[in-house]
Amino acid sequence: MRGGTVVRWRDGRGELVVRERHGAVSARVPLEIAASYRARTRGLLGRDSLEGALLLSPANSIHTFRMRMPIDVAYLDRRLRVLAVRTMPPGRLGRPRVRARHVIEAEAGAMEGWGLVVGAVVEVVEVAGQEGG
Repeated sequence: MRGGTVVRWRDGRGELVVRERHGAVSARVPLEIAASYRARTRGLLGRDSLEGALLLSPANSIHTFRMRMPIDVAYLDRRLRVLAVRTMPPGRLGRPRVRARHVIEAEAGAMEGWGLVVGAVVEVVEVAGQEGG
């Protein structure tokens, strides 16, 4: 949320800023944004790797069917606070998270290195000219 309004992104690129509970930045990560139905459906299918992270929005669950690699998954609420972090191998169906509004995906093990844990808050900085309204 920005200024009390719901943020809607467009497909594109940006940066994921991970903040610790006390507000300090623990990581800045290249980010792909998948906001359209088509981009969310495609997700990480068919990829062998990912540089950075993928934001699926809106989303409250994911699956790893037809994926080639295990992934870390972070479920975010409407204020971009991390509700849960899981590592999922290929061929799994994740449980929907009731309060989740967005999902971040990354290669397995990446989120721990970024300090992306339950309670952390993230910020999505979009590439100029791609911000949704």
